[in-house]
Amino acid sequence: MSYYDDESSDVGLAGQSKLESFLFSCELSSKVPFYTFQGDEEEDLEHFLELRTVCLGDGAKVESNVVEVTAMNHQGKTISVPIANLHISCLPMVSLGEFELKAPVTIRLKAGTGPVTVSGLHLIASQVEESDLSDEEFEDEDEEEEEITPIKPAKKKQ
Repeated sequence: MSYYDDESSDVGLAGQSKLESFLFSCELSSKVPFYTFQGDEEEDLEHFLELRTVCLGDGAKVESNVVEVTAMNHQGKTISVPIANLHISCLPMVSLGEFELKAPVTIRLKAGTGPVTVSGLHLIASQVEESDLSDEEFEDEDEEEEEITPIKPAKKKQ
């Protein structure tokens, strides 16, 4: 699934960015207590992790399972924040909405033995160059312009 997103209406087609999204999932447990999400090292791509749900897996014990994320804040400092405290008897799943973090992100099972499944979307943003746009998109724009015919003023009778 991908779509184009305008960064600015003043900038031409070269100012558009392409956003692709892919499913993401990882399972945390006492055997694998953390997962680090990192994007590719390509310069023109930005990788984001959009967390959607955190839920207990089959075989979870009656205990608290605390999940935290570690990522950069707006000042470039690494911070850790708990995002879920799950318990099989009262809160087996949490919906995070669209909790978006820029890579790198570490997801850790801070307390409990799990299993806990964290799922969401891996988003990749890249700049769109004019050569990347298909000819169809240019044709669609031309067709829209051709469909509108100018209204001519009525002729005066003499």
